Amino acid sequence: MANIRSQIKRNRQAIKRRLRNKSVRSALKTAKKKVRLALAEGDLETALARAREAARAFDKAVSKGILHKRTAARHKARLARAVNKTAQGGRSAA
Repeated sequence: MANIRSQIKRNRQAIKRRLRNKSVRSALKTAKKKVRLALAEGDLETALARAREAARAFDKAVSKGILHKRTAARHKARLARAVNKTAQGGRSAA
């Protein structure tokens, strides 16, 4: 345990920041899960809407410094690829 007042404050701030970051990361996982569930149910419109929401959430996480921009880009691309793959499959069958 630190004895220096500034370090004690730093530790308090780090705990708050860690909890906030953890919450945002958890929300990102939930957003990805919602897209995947919509795709599994075959609901393309919902999947598209959820993918847009997830992409926005990833961008916000990058702007807050919680994720690296390339990490967010990778996750967004994977979601978009999954949605587009389902969209292409739906169009060719119709």
